[in-house]
Formats: sequence, structure tokens, C-alpha cells
Amino acid sequence: MRPSRPAPRPDRRQDRPPAAIRAVGPRLVGKLEVSTERGAFLGDTRIRLLEAIAQHGSILQAARHVPLSYKAAWDAVDAMNNLADQPLVERSTGGRRGGGTVLTDHGRKVVSLYRALETEYQLGLDRLMAQWGDVEASDVRAFQQVLRRMGMRTSARNQFACTVAGLREGEVDCEVRLRLDDAHELVAVITQDSAEQLGLEIGMDVVALVKASAVLLLTDEGLRTSARNQLWGTVERVTDGQVNAEVVISLGGGRTVTSVVTQASIATLGLARGVRVCAMFKSSSVILAVLG
Repeated sequence: MRPSRPAPRPDRRQDRPPAAIRAVGPRLVGKLEVSTERGAFLGDTRIRLLEAIAQHGSILQAARHVPLSYKAAWDAVDAMNNLADQPLVERSTGGRRGGGTVLTDHGRKVVSLYRALETEYQLGLDRLMAQWGDVEASDVRAFQQVLRRMGMRTSARNQFACTVAGLREGEVDCEVRLRLDDAHELVAVITQDSAEQLGLEIGMDVVALVKASAVLLLTDEGLRTSARNQLWGTVERVTDGQVNAEVVISLGGGRTVTSVVTQASIATLGLARGVRVCAMFKSSSVILAVLG
């Protein structure tokens, strides 16, 4: 009786990248940026920060792991929570360690989605390079430079994902009402030309940009002001500088607004964590952006 042959080993070649991809040579390495209908808000650094928060349960430890400065880590968390439909990160209280910072269920889903998309994205670039064959390295670098230029970013500290709730057109300007959430609305005044170029319509998703230096603070609820945008919340943290200080105000629901004011203003208003405060800014200080 002839001995039976061992079962053939499964062919795993289909799981391997083509030889042209494995070959040493120029390679496109993609940095994925994820956008929702409300704007771009996720990239590699922010995802690694979220993963570190999930691992360490501390914004300080997560920042060291990425690495980022403690302030930069909080800035990133604030921006992500402001642009997401639901908060990705929240503070936890109690427990043996007295609380910390944790990912929400939504935050964990977002991280998983990003990593899955990142893998497919890189596979697509690898296949593209395999099809190009003998492309020159200089051509690849030129293409990479074009992609970097397309990834434009903004320096505006406050970025709010909003929905256009109302439009009032004038001869020169257009007043745009923006729904931030069920509790907050913003108003922007832009030129008619800008409104037409953006193609603004009721129900349209936009991103409202406001520089931190344009946000003024007050604590007297009886004081009247002409500023159209007034967002009440509580001071979440104050980052001191030699002349100015950065104040992050929690609006609830994971949303924040940031202001840069003088140290003298901090002392005069008695700003500290937990103090109720109003962040206000003119409608003309709001810049609108839309996707594509």
C-alpha cells in the first residue's frame, strides 16, 4: 500500500503583494485623512493619539506616547470632538485612579474604521506603483509633493461642523444662520459673492472657522453686547503664557470653544476651571468652508 501524500499546502501567494510591489524602488506611502460630510478631522497623528488614550486612560501618558505636547494633545481632542457627530473622547470620574480620559464607543468605532481604510488605501497605492512599473524616482517625489499641497490645512483654532439653518440675503452681504447642535447656533455674515461661490443652501453642511484671538470672554450674565455669537459654557482649562493665556470653554456634548486673552483679563474675570463664562465673537469673524 502506497503511503498517502500529505495534503497540499494552501497557496498563499494571493495574500502577498505582487513582486513589483515588493521590489526595492520608489514607493508611494499614503497618509490617510478621513473626512465626513462635515469636514476633514482625522489623520495619522490624531488616530495614534486616540489609540494611546484607549491604552493608557490618560491624556498626559497618551501625549508622551505619540509624542505630542500635553497642550497639543488636548487641542487635537477638542478639534475632533467639535467636528464629530458624537464625542470621541470624554473624561471619566471615580475609580481607584480617580478618573482619567477614555474613548467613547463611538471613538473606538472611528479608530477601527480609520485603520481599515488606511490598509485598503495603502494597498491601492501599492497596486498603482506596480502598474507604473519603471517609473522614475524623481517622478514619484514630484507626485508626492502635489499630494501634500492638496492637503491644505487652516490655522483657525476653532472649527465647528454646522448645518445651514437660514439665509438672509442683502444687496452686498448675506447673513447665514448655522445650527451647531440642538442648543447652539452661530451667525456668519459673508459677502453675496462668497455665498454664491460656496453654493450655500438650507440644510447644507459647512465648517465655521473662528480664530481664537477673535473670541472675547465675559462672566457677567447681565451685561449686554452687540456680538451676535454668544456661547455660554464653563472653563475646562487655562494654559498660561507670559503675556496671553489660552482658555478652553466646554459647551457640553464634547464641544469646546477656545479664546486667547491677556493674563490681566484672566485675573480680572477670575477665570479658572469650572467658572461659567460666555465666549462671544462677531458674525463677521466667522469664516465658512465647504467640502469640494
